[in-house]
Amino acid sequence: MEFETIQHTIYRDILEKLPAHLTYHNLAHTDYVLQQSVSLAKEENVGPYDLELLKLAALFHDTGFIDNPKDHEEKGCVIAEGYLSQAYSTEDLDKIKGMIMATKIPQSPKNHLEYILADADLEYLGTDLFEEVGENLYTELKHFNPSFTRQAWDELQLVFMEKHHYHTEYCRQNREPKKQENLLTVKKRLGLV
Repeated sequence: MEFETIQHTIYRDILEKLPAHLTYHNLAHTDYVLQQSVSLAKEENVGPYDLELLKLAALFHDTGFIDNPKDHEEKGCVIAEGYLSQAYSTEDLDKIKGMIMATKIPQSPKNHLEYILADADLEYLGTDLFEEVGENLYTELKHFNPSFTRQAWDELQLVFMEKHHYHTEYCRQNREPKKQENLLTVKKRLGLV
């Protein structure tokens, strides 16, 4: 089964049907994570077959949001298995599910491919897209909790970013410095520096 065929099917069947209030966990986010996964895989010298599995994991990593945000990674694993079990071995499916689970917060990836997907999922923290992407996540969280304030959001970001670390050498070298700048911006908004 070709990746593009699976991608088209998942976009049509699931990602394009995600509710509009998911302003962060949506098709655009999946696209971004997929692109970053491919980019990081090149930097990390991933072979063609592992790259295919990585792309599949990126494609399915947030499909569980079609049901409910709670435990969406586990649901994404079930969805992936349902679509892929005829074409991929149990071993390959376990790798894909491992990568999907590596995106669960707090992240705890256990191998190279899991490191890559975990970093691709939160790569934006160390980029100029930090504020824009963060705004999308804030809007989504506010949908589920209308009393969620900007102050509470910045406090949440502060704690999250201080605990977060990148797993790949590429992101440690090329994203961590900008992440620290973005963290400083959050601290300034909170009056901490």
